[in-house]
Amino acid sequence: MTPVIVSYGALALAIVAEVIGTAFLQKSEQFTRLAPTLVMAVFYAGSFFFLSQALKMVPLGVAYAIWAGLGIVLTAFVSVLVFRQTLDLPAMIGIGMIVAGVIVVNAFSNSAAH
Repeated sequence: MTPVIVSYGALALAIVAEVIGTAFLQKSEQFTRLAPTLVMAVFYAGSFFFLSQALKMVPLGVAYAIWAGLGIVLTAFVSVLVFRQTLDLPAMIGIGMIVAGVIVVNAFSNSAAH
C-alpha cells in the first residue's frame, strides 16, 4: 500500500473514532457517568492519534476539513439513528453543503494531493 492510502486510512479511522467518542460524550451525561466518559476519552485520544498519522501525507488544512466535515455529517446521522433526534430542512441543507465542500476539496483541489 502507498503511504497516501495508509494516511487516508488513518484519517478514516480518526473520523470513526471521533464520531464514536462524540456519541459517548452524549451518553456521559455531562461527565456524570464514569464508563461513557472513559470510553469517550479513549476514542477522542484515538481520533487525535490517527489524525496525527494522517498528517504524514495529507496536508493539515485538507485533513482537518475532511475530519471535521465528515465527523459532523456522521455525528448527525448517529444523532438521528441512535438518539432519535430530528433534523429540520435547514439542518439537512447545511449538512449537504458540508458534504459538497468535502467533495470539492477532494475532487478539485490540488492541495489534497501531497
